[in-house]
Amino acid sequence: MGKYDDIINLPHHVSKKHPQMPIADRAAQFAPFAALTGYGEQIKETARTTEEFHQVSGREKEELDQKLQILLQTQYKHPLISTYYFTPDARKQGGHYEKKTEYVKRIDSVKEYLIMKDDTIIRFHYIKQLHGEIFSRLT
Repeated sequence: MGKYDDIINLPHHVSKKHPQMPIADRAAQFAPFAALTGYGEQIKETARTTEEFHQVSGREKEELDQKLQILLQTQYKHPLISTYYFTPDARKQGGHYEKKTEYVKRIDSVKEYLIMKDDTIIRFHYIKQLHGEIFSRLT
């Protein structure tokens, strides 16, 4: 006869007063303790790289200005364009370059930015390249 033979086959007790703890909460009891809260995120942020912004100049700048003038004149036709532009990083110096193909919603020539149909705002200053069918008369 074993040490617990008298109780091994008894039914499991379930309280009528206290509800059972959800499984997710029970599992949390065994989660590792993080003494330095946020340290892991800080390490990831430090390791994240950004690119440096390179301003357009010379012939590229002239071509870009011509394309922006064409866009300004045709903005209400909502042309489809591809834009290669710089996006500054919100948390550290630098940023990254993105390519977006989208319809133009509107151009604000006073504040100098494009607003795309998906509500992306692209400042003229950060645009590196513009491509689209509406620019075909330039080439």
